[in-house]
Amino acid sequence: MSSDLKAVKVPAILVGVDLGGSNFDTELEELSLLAQTGGLTPVGRIVCKRRAPDAALFVGSGKADEIKLLAQQLGAQEVLFDQALSPSQQRNLERQLEMPVNDRTFLILEIFAQRARSHEGKLQVELARLQYLSTRLVRRWSHLERQRGGIGTRGGPGETQIELDRRMIGENIKRTKERLIKVKRQRGTQRRQRERRDAFNISLIGYTNAGKSTLFNALVKARAYAADQLFATLDTTTRQLYLGESSRTVSLSDTVGFIRDLPHGLVDAFQATLQEAIDADLLLHVVDASNPNHVLQMQQVQLVLKEIGAEGIPQVLVFNKVDALDDDRQPIQWLDEYDVDGLRFPRVFVSAKSSLGISRLRQELARITAKVHEPATDEMDRPE
Repeated sequence: MSSDLKAVKVPAILVGVDLGGSNFDTELEELSLLAQTGGLTPVGRIVCKRRAPDAALFVGSGKADEIKLLAQQLGAQEVLFDQALSPSQQRNLERQLEMPVNDRTFLILEIFAQRARSHEGKLQVELARLQYLSTRLVRRWSHLERQRGGIGTRGGPGETQIELDRRMIGENIKRTKERLIKVKRQRGTQRRQRERRDAFNISLIGYTNAGKSTLFNALVKARAYAADQLFATLDTTTRQLYLGESSRTVSLSDTVGFIRDLPHGLVDAFQATLQEAIDADLLLHVVDASNPNHVLQMQQVQLVLKEIGAEGIPQVLVFNKVDALDDDRQPIQWLDEYDVDGLRFPRVFVSAKSSLGISRLRQELARITAKVHEPATDEMDRPE
């Protein structure tokens, strides 16, 4: 996969291995969307079942030969796995298939690299990519056993190229982390300023492509980038939202979308951005109601919230894209409650695209914010 994925559409074979998990995508639809977002053109798909990954090739030699034959028949130039590959599995597969092999983690990193616009976003992506690359130096260099060092050369006597490269990447990781710490301090200062203004902070969260940025634009009349694609938004955008129903102004933040098997390196790297969700007074959990897998997507969002320590923050569930629902799936009640991990949260049905239900959502937000200063009340409780 080239670094400039937008310029060339590379034909690729998609491979998924069902290891018995409950969330396996049998049609590889999400991987296909990721591939297209990253500049690949899926030309073939192979799905197989295994009790456990093969230590050497993940899929075993027989299936690897089948993948190679299909790639040759369809003119594929790359193979993309839905699961994370170890460095050795990736190397062995590339030798066996005689073409580049990448996995879901690498693809998400590449997409993030394309989409990052702010200084902070670029730093976060760079950190995640460096951490990923540091475990895969062997496959990136053809001169690894060449010795470097000696009098007048960098690296010291006898230091191999791979040792030098690893040390250089380690230094870059350290520098990038230091720069991110400064960015985190700046965000902390901005949050403290909002707290001093007695601002009520709301963060939009949800699975990628649920329509968070479209909803953000509909609520605050902003022009944040919104598109029908995965990870359209990487950089946090915050605007003031006036709720006339409660005569109060709140801060509304649009954040990066979550996804199944989000690489841990990205979760760590995007800690500064995700901090907006951690520090929020209320989370607007946006759900693509038209997606048949929306319940599984909600579960994945809850897992990430637990990972970043934000699972205890009150939520309002916003079931978006009702305009894409068939007539027999239209909501009976546009405002009700929904159970998430044993907790009851308000649920509002909307179409951010057509603004259907937006006024009802604003009224619900006004109701919650109006209760903030009332003593001995639960702001999520609904009046009888």
